[in-house]
Amino acid sequence: MIDLYTWATPNGHKVHVMLEECALPYRVHPVHIGRGEQFAPEFLAISPNNRIPAIIDRGGPGGAPMALAESGAILIYLAEKTGRFLAPEGPSRHLALQWVMFQMSAVGPIFGQCYHFRTDAPEPVPYAIDRFTREARRLYGVLDKRLAEARYLAGEELSIADFATWPWAHGIAKQGHDPADYPNVIRWFEEIRARPAVRRGVKVLSESRRLEMNAAERDILFGDAGPRRPTA
Repeated sequence: MIDLYTWATPNGHKVHVMLEECALPYRVHPVHIGRGEQFAPEFLAISPNNRIPAIIDRGGPGGAPMALAESGAILIYLAEKTGRFLAPEGPSRHLALQWVMFQMSAVGPIFGQCYHFRTDAPEPVPYAIDRFTREARRLYGVLDKRLAEARYLAGEELSIADFATWPWAHGIAKQGHDPADYPNVIRWFEEIRARPAVRRGVKVLSESRRLEMNAAERDILFGDAGPRRPTA
């Protein structure tokens, strides 16, 4: 059994989808990030960076419990645990890991900042809006070019690279771009969205997530309401 500590965000959805695709038994423990539950000491013991998702695999290596945070690391762990969605060796494995790293280092941070400054910032910051909108356009172009070459990011087989990237690729219009400019991304996105396990994964905690945040939740997520560390 896997204990899943999560919330209905793109990074949460990555792991929800992977667990469903691999048909692994899991229990959901909601971590309401708008209420600051990610700063609780018991969650910090699992996730050192206070970020969801995190897991405890009760049947980890050698039968001992295994706690793990960071969504990309969790995807790799689950793939190796089950032998699915990541080749054990060879070019397709390395390509899958390359595109996971691309998502972790570029797609997630840039798309997240683009959406934040276009949608969630308390006041417009023109430089930030322009900066992240332009960079999001470039990254969608990278994805579209790759998906013109191959059915999936790592080649002709679905992999953790697709599960890592897919939840972040739903907001092209909200990020200031025309979805029609990225036909290969749309083809790939719709194909993955049609998978039953993916549909189940994105429903996890979907009823708990509100579209609008109140002022206190906004301050916790984007302000200074989180725990402070003492200065030296």
